[in-house]
Amino acid sequence: MPSQLLTQPADSARPRRCRATTRAAPHGTKGRKYPADPPRVEEIVAVMRQAGERPAGMRFRGLAVVLWRAGLRISEALALSEGDLEPERGALLVRHGKGGKRRQVGMDDWGWQQLDPWLKLRMELPVGALFCVISGPTAGRPWSAAAARTQFRRLAIRAGVRRRFAPHQLRHAHAVEMAREGVPLNVIQRQLGHADLGITSVYLQGIDSGEIVDVVHGRRAPVIPAAVALGP
Repeated sequence: MPSQLLTQPADSARPRRCRATTRAAPHGTKGRKYPADPPRVEEIVAVMRQAGERPAGMRFRGLAVVLWRAGLRISEALALSEGDLEPERGALLVRHGKGGKRRQVGMDDWGWQQLDPWLKLRMELPVGALFCVISGPTAGRPWSAAAARTQFRRLAIRAGVRRRFAPHQLRHAHAVEMAREGVPLNVIQRQLGHADLGITSVYLQGIDSGEIVDVVHGRRAPVIPAAVALGP
């Protein structure tokens, strides 16, 4: 993946939704359930590009890339401080994950490149949360999850992404993409901070049946000893 944001336009077609995984929606739709529907790379990049180059846009892109390329929960990302990052190792420290558990996660070089503009700007702001309020008397304090979700929705509309686009779906996209790349399930589990593999498996319901058929259909023929060959 190149160091610059991809330039392909977002694909507005809505893919098949999986019925196996649902989760509660935030404000306004409380009580409704949504299937796992991870956005595609083109859609995520299209939304990130809509954020622009101003400080608020750099902050949004930084948050989006941490959710997408490190698989953090929104609460975990917004709780990060500058001291929780180790760019040289490619590591982020989650101090208080779900259930209060602490873990280290990795993020790829492209993700760090996209985060870097915000890190440089963040040095000019008061010490505090990594993703913080940019101006006013509360500058340096944590950016709120509600404000972040609102920006996700607004930029997705501007990008023409015709699906629900929320922070947690970038976490789903992270899991699905790693599975497609052949990352072992137990590594994905540790990266996401899941208590057991069953939860991780649910996240991977975003892989549709067509992809499963293609992978299995493309398997190599079995190696059969000549002595037990099936025929001429």
